[in-house]
Amino acid sequence: MVQNHIQVGPTTFRESFGRYFEDFEVGHTYQHRPGRTVTETDNIWFTLLTMNTHPLHFDNEYAAASEFGRALVNSTFTVALVAGMSVSDVSQKAIANLGWKEIKLPAPVFVGDTLYAESQVLDKRESNSRPTAGLVTVKTFGKKSDGTVVCEFDRTMLIPKRGHGVEDRLEATP
Repeated sequence: MVQNHIQVGPTTFRESFGRYFEDFEVGHTYQHRPGRTVTETDNIWFTLLTMNTHPLHFDNEYAAASEFGRALVNSTFTVALVAGMSVSDVSQKAIANLGWKEIKLPAPVFVGDTLYAESQVLDKRESNSRPTAGLVTVKTFGKKSDGTVVCEFDRTMLIPKRGHGVEDRLEATP
């Protein structure tokens, strides 16, 4: 089991998130919590921040005339949210994201939908160039509260081995 605290003094503990390379097991699935309900503000701000001008994301009259009958949540927001939901569990200790592939968006997301995420470990191997780290590949799924898969992708990360992460090098700080 992953420890979630590091003792930094006789009676002082620092919260810790993520997994070291040794904590991943091929075939295991990690459910990420909490879930997140998407708001209209999330969708509009993300759409405008990224300069996505497709009216399906912010023009309710235009969207009402589409096959969906209402505005769609920006798909890149969905990917970013699902990825973010997985960070505290699978990549909080990562040295780097090495690649993403097979991003799929099989169902639409609408304002008011609550999303949950989970990641399955597909592969792990020792790094050939870094003896203190390994490569871990996960498939992450975003699902609506009814179980509908709305997003999935594979991500490969460089993960430190126990004792070699950034927080392992930090001294006790206030």
